[in-house]
Amino acid sequence: MWEAVKGGNPDRFVNQYEAIRLCMNPIYLHNPSPMPGQENVVNAWGITNSWPEGSPGAFPVHKPDTIVIKDIENWQDYVKAPDISEAAIKVEEWAEFRKTYDAVDTNLAFKAPFVAPGIFEQCHHLGEIQNTLMNLYEYEDEMHDLIKYITDYELQMAELICKHLEPDALFHHDDLGSRNSTFMKPEMFEEFYVDAYKQVYGYYKSHGCQLIIHHSDSYGATLVPLMIEMGIDVWQGPCASNNIPELVKKYEGQITFMGGFDGADYDTPDWDKDDIAERVTAYLDQFDSPKGYIPCVIQGGPGSIYDGVYEAIFDTIQKYNTKRFGVTQEEQDLHLPLQFEKKGYF
Repeated sequence: MWEAVKGGNPDRFVNQYEAIRLCMNPIYLHNPSPMPGQENVVNAWGITNSWPEGSPGAFPVHKPDTIVIKDIENWQDYVKAPDISEAAIKVEEWAEFRKTYDAVDTNLAFKAPFVAPGIFEQCHHLGEIQNTLMNLYEYEDEMHDLIKYITDYELQMAELICKHLEPDALFHHDDLGSRNSTFMKPEMFEEFYVDAYKQVYGYYKSHGCQLIIHHSDSYGATLVPLMIEMGIDVWQGPCASNNIPELVKKYEGQITFMGGFDGADYDTPDWDKDDIAERVTAYLDQFDSPKGYIPCVIQGGPGSIYDGVYEAIFDTIQKYNTKRFGVTQEEQDLHLPLQFEKKGYF
């Protein structure tokens, strides 16, 4: 993965999440989140979340009585960050999670804390997405202040993660668009969010994280120059609508693209292994080399809604690597336990 990301000479395509071990931290024990099928779970920020069956993750429930920010001009009255100080989260809790990080074979994978939601997501989780996008136009000062508040929380979290867990990569969520467009113009994204992310990602980079992996399963081609400025090494989640082969040619050596296999196209009830093999193979044929691109499902973690889809894509990439690059399946199998131990990637 290092060779693929940093413009070296990878011997094959990195196979989805094989080189990333996603790890959690005790902050999430103090911030309740629903499991698949659970509804109306209120987290430590006061945000109500549900995870409907058959969907890839949880999302806020935004009704008039559940939206946290009732009035953006007085957002401070509603938004209270959870206490994550060492008085609230004990050293012993961090030590328990540290065992997961220490168990990672760093010859095979980066140990990467999983951080979600991102700064933009946290804004609209608290305030509802349409309201939040309108507030960026109508209440600029208040939104800048809210973003600073969330950024300060992220920096506090980064300090604790780096101090107690010593990761060598970061996996950070923040969905920045739909399948066909970004949620805002690049100019607006730059005005409100780029400096915040430069602070957060700069902190992780200066404290031992060699790779910043940013998840956004969306269209985002117009934001790539800003992603580079923010310090992102790998954009995980680009939909096929981004024309990833062209992005790789344009930005090789500056940022790597990890995605291309949209859930809407692959992760469906009627999926077929032979059909997946044919389409994945055809997609990989578009790339001149394994540099700058990591074939992967676009969702923010290894796995799929429908059992077997992720594995079918993985198996196809393995066979492709053997046929095109001569790397045997046995050599690639070294990484399998990192992904397939009963969804044990957290």
